[in-house]
Amino acid sequence: MKIVAADIIVSSPDRNFVTLKITTDEGITGLGDATLNGRELSVASYLRDHVAPLLMGRDPHRIEDTWQFLYRSAYWRRGPVTMAAIAAVDVALWDIKAKAAGMPLYQLLGGASRTGIMAYGHASGRDLPELFDSIRRHLDEGFRSIRVQTSVPGINAVYGVAAQPSATGQRYDYEPAQRTPLPVEEDWDTRAYLRHLPEVFEAVRGEFGPELPLLHDGHHRMTPIQAAKLGKALEPYDLFWLEDCTPAENQEALRLVRQHTTTPLAIGEVFNTVWDYQTLIREQLIDYVRSAVTHTGGITAMRKLLDFAAQYQIKSGIHGPTDISPVGMAAALHLDLAIHNFGIQEYMKHTPLANEVFRQSFTFTDGYLHPGDQPGLGVELDEEVAARFPYEPAYLPFNRLKDGTIHDW
Repeated sequence: MKIVAADIIVSSPDRNFVTLKITTDEGITGLGDATLNGRELSVASYLRDHVAPLLMGRDPHRIEDTWQFLYRSAYWRRGPVTMAAIAAVDVALWDIKAKAAGMPLYQLLGGASRTGIMAYGHASGRDLPELFDSIRRHLDEGFRSIRVQTSVPGINAVYGVAAQPSATGQRYDYEPAQRTPLPVEEDWDTRAYLRHLPEVFEAVRGEFGPELPLLHDGHHRMTPIQAAKLGKALEPYDLFWLEDCTPAENQEALRLVRQHTTTPLAIGEVFNTVWDYQTLIREQLIDYVRSAVTHTGGITAMRKLLDFAAQYQIKSGIHGPTDISPVGMAAALHLDLAIHNFGIQEYMKHTPLANEVFRQSFTFTDGYLHPGDQPGLGVELDEEVAARFPYEPAYLPFNRLKDGTIHDW
């Protein structure tokens, strides 16, 4: 079997997605997700101009060899663009191999380690009544674990609050990348956030009781000592995890956080290789790995990363927002089902338009996801529908402090 075509499809059904479609001489096709929110065309170009020509004539079954070839032959290694492109190739090749075998992909990864994949939903509100209503809606939809995000008095717009208006006048919802000519400026005040958030979790626990698993995303906006302070303040409310409490490029910073709080920590959605985690995992400074299959070199690389984490009793919490396409989401679910050290899966439901472009077999029932049992990933791309939604420029927002300083968003 040989690769005879590698097509890059950019489509924007409510948001931009980049999809790689690899075709073999036997007519088997595989899909990979190469979406990088706000920088989509950079990965599309990398694939089209630099990677696709290298794939022609290669044996699609040689997945490890192809991964190493694309990673090492470029010389300029790592980085989100490179690793998203490699991930797209890797996932597409796994899709082809599983289709050729007539099996769902998870069977080639060792088979199922569980019957379902626990998922968490994203509740948010501008005030407590709106937040409580959002939590109840997610519980009614079947979620049994809930991420809690809230507006902060004195701050105009806060990441993760669905009901706040966007620059285009529409609901912010779960897609913060807005279709505007330039990135939208938002404001931030860490001290106000640190004062407000413990009160929110006290109220949520008072309303919904001690059993409901609650999560929160700090979105990289705190210094290590601020993150330690928040983690300690949230200890009475028994969080499932505190995510991205501080920018973790400085891995040693998590030592300080860990010294001061027993709140579980999740890190890594902006990471893209195992090298980003070496200190964090070896010193057990985190509890959950948050990388996306799409941004971390695909299934091949993520499996190795999670095997490394398993040696230190660290579990998975794979990134799964709507800027991961259904192709990337399906890849995560097959991996989730197979690995032993699964923790939880982020799950944001894609829009009806996205579901027209990407036809999926995975299911969500009673709080649990399953990738389905169709051969391969279980996702097919409708290229005719995709062509109806051309790329539209969109950017993630950015933050400024009250004095005008650019801050982590």
